Amino acid sequence: MKNCRILDANAIKFIAIVAMTIDHIAWTIYPGCPLNWKPELMHIIGRITMPIMCFFVAEGFFHTRNVNKYTFRMFLFALISHFAYVFEWNGFSDWHRYIPCYYGWHSQTSVIWTLAWGLVMLRVEYSERIRSTWLKTLLICLICIASFCGDWSCAASVLVLSFGTNRGHLLRQALWLVFYVGVFGYTFLPENLTYATLQLAVVLSIPILALYNGKRGPNPHLNAFMKWFFYAYYPLHLAVLGLLRMYHLLPVIYF
Repeated sequence: MKNCRILDANAIKFIAIVAMTIDHIAWTIYPGCPLNWKPELMHIIGRITMPIMCFFVAEGFFHTRNVNKYTFRMFLFALISHFAYVFEWNGFSDWHRYIPCYYGWHSQTSVIWTLAWGLVMLRVEYSERIRSTWLKTLLICLICIASFCGDWSCAASVLVLSFGTNRGHLLRQALWLVFYVGVFGYTFLPENLTYATLQLAVVLSIPILALYNGKRGPNPHLNAFMKWFFYAYYPLHLAVLGLLRMYHLLPVIYF
């Protein structure tokens, strides 16, 4: 089985950002997830990304040399990504949309916000200072509330926690993935049951993660570059799509 683990972290993350880009292009060209095979297929491909992001945030928790710097970096990344995320969907049509939760609680900021709080959940779970199980549970529930306004809501946060606490057990990770995404889809997206069902395509990430060999990559210099590339790509591609939308350089197709 180990001989089948042929993908390093860089390769899997690259697959994730390609899938994410396809998904976000679909949202730009086909607004509202219409019932048509083209946007649906693009969204299905895009479901690969979120579980991979959660998986590697959890892996980063166990591999980082300084968890405080890692946490700071994630929240700084979330702050930068917030403006790119809102711009991609709304442009400059209403500056109030840049104020988190001004118009509501769901999907008011990027998934990076929820991933960052998932990292905090892992810190709480493995904290040696917090020994009370009840206190840990309370803090994790409060973190769910704090992360609720991000893309994928608190589902992404608890998935980071689940991937971390079940590290090395891919089947358990897969079962928690289906459970949390199922709850998220059918609870928070009842107005669009087709899109809610599409969320379950996150299982397509599991065969990819099964190929992970536990290594970042063979070249240290390339690893250092790719680390910052993956951080920069998320807000950058959102900003580019926002500009293309603003200047009508991509077609908008309604079915």
